[in-house]
Amino acid sequence: MRQHILILPLLYTVQLLLQVEFVLSSTESGNLSINNIPKRPSIGKKRIVANMKSNALSRKPKASAVDGKETAIRGGYSEGENESDGPLTKLRKTLFPIYGKMEVQKFLLIGSIKFFIILALTLTRDTKDTLVVTECGAEAIAFLKIYGVLPAATAFIALYSKMASMLGKEALFYTTCIPFFVFFLVFDKSIYPHRGSLQPSLESVQQFFGGATNGGMLILAKIISNWTSALFYIFSEIYSSVSVGLLFWQFANDVVNVNQAKRFYPLFAQMSGLAPVVAGQYVVRYTSKAPDFETSLHRLTNAVSFAGVMICMFYKLARDFVERTERSDDDDGMTATKKKEKPRMSMVESAKFLASSKYLRLIATLVLGYGLSINFTEIMWKSLVKKKYPNALEYQAFMGNFSSAVGLGTCIVIFFGVHVIRILGWRIGAIATPCIMALVALPFFACIFMGLDTPATLRLAVVFGTVQSLLSKTSKYALFDPTTQMAYIPLDEESKVKGKAAIDVLGSRVGKSGGSFIQQGLVFIFGDIISAAPVVAVMFYSVLFLWFTGANQLSGLFHAQTEMDKADKLEKKRN
Repeated sequence: MRQHILILPLLYTVQLLLQVEFVLSSTESGNLSINNIPKRPSIGKKRIVANMKSNALSRKPKASAVDGKETAIRGGYSEGENESDGPLTKLRKTLFPIYGKMEVQKFLLIGSIKFFIILALTLTRDTKDTLVVTECGAEAIAFLKIYGVLPAATAFIALYSKMASMLGKEALFYTTCIPFFVFFLVFDKSIYPHRGSLQPSLESVQQFFGGATNGGMLILAKIISNWTSALFYIFSEIYSSVSVGLLFWQFANDVVNVNQAKRFYPLFAQMSGLAPVVAGQYVVRYTSKAPDFETSLHRLTNAVSFAGVMICMFYKLARDFVERTERSDDDDGMTATKKKEKPRMSMVESAKFLASSKYLRLIATLVLGYGLSINFTEIMWKSLVKKKYPNALEYQAFMGNFSSAVGLGTCIVIFFGVHVIRILGWRIGAIATPCIMALVALPFFACIFMGLDTPATLRLAVVFGTVQSLLSKTSKYALFDPTTQMAYIPLDEESKVKGKAAIDVLGSRVGKSGGSFIQQGLVFIFGDIISAAPVVAVMFYSVLFLWFTGANQLSGLFHAQTEMDKADKLEKKRN
């Protein structure tokens, strides 16, 4: 019964959007509806549709073959607004710029994949933080990202590159996705219940380290004595990069072209913003009410397993839909042309290829910038949250509410800012996140500098830190992710597959691990991360400046690459 609750918001959204599409198609008497166009029209029929549109709108030139194909696919609408559109139609185009049943179905199927990916990601992220922070301390995150996550990410990239050269895209998706959910299930059923017999005691580890009682050595002792929780943290961190960076965006970039991406990608973030709300409230209202954390983990794993099944199911449905409606039409101007695949490269060759491409280096700068900057503030904030909520179930409930706030905030930001990329351009969308993070971090650091001696000041620091982390994450999901992923679209197939894998998994891990390495050194020097706040603040704003500069440079290259890609497609059609 609990599992059925998770899918209700998604089914309600699907029903609502299909009803809106039906009403608009029925009431717009002056416009051509996609419902009246056959699903697989020939080139000649598309030209007829374009001519009908041209005759209906006075003083407009006759559509070309390419324009006709775009018009047919977009439900008879050109890129600009139709002067005969009524207020309801214009409002709909503003809030939901997806045209025709075919595009709505495509958007919902692909968006559902991201919804359940984010649902599982949110549940596992909150669980890993609860396990590690309450058992080992927030500073343990910095150690785990260096000695655990980074080596695991490197090994995964090597394995993924090998699998990519041997398997097809569908088999690669399932082979990458399913093992993570198998591990989460095994951890819940076998590893965590027997952790007492699997883990050494803290006292024995401290004796092994020569009586470590404070600083970095104590953190390492706690990690080793709670290695099962550390293992869960590592798997969850790798899943967070693989699921969104490779499983979802690689599929989306393969089936969504640039024109659709400008309209689809911001709305993908809005649709997936529902997932943290559902996941967070599931944690707050159900799992955190368990009598102990082991029972809470059972409830969480049930929801994660359900999400894994839904991911695979919607991927299958979306892939079949795209192949049925678009892939067979080789002359379709709106479907990305399949490029000839170049020979596969080894990991060393892939790293050299990334280093030799300025375009990919700039994308890596953006990803590294976010990884470093969010890591600098997040560990400090979680350390304060643990001081306020030392109990595991209380900490879990707080993080559940925070996840819901992140999802709701993402939806609100996208509701008002969905057209930032479409209207103001890629550059504004790309620089918005570092600018927001720079502004909201000021009161957080100021509060820490003033001292945390009383419960009131601790509560105030937690509030400012929560707001800072909330706005940083919502701007990432709403603006940073769409603009970063759009930057891959004009690239050739080799750059997308190899470059994206290196940047999204290894690159993001290097960014976060680099920040963790710095903070680990600060813990050894200052004793804890809060005492090192002034140094962290200086490095935080330095990274944001470099991120902002890289986004400005990439903006010019992105627009140039997009125009070259369009010119190549037009040249191929003429030939």
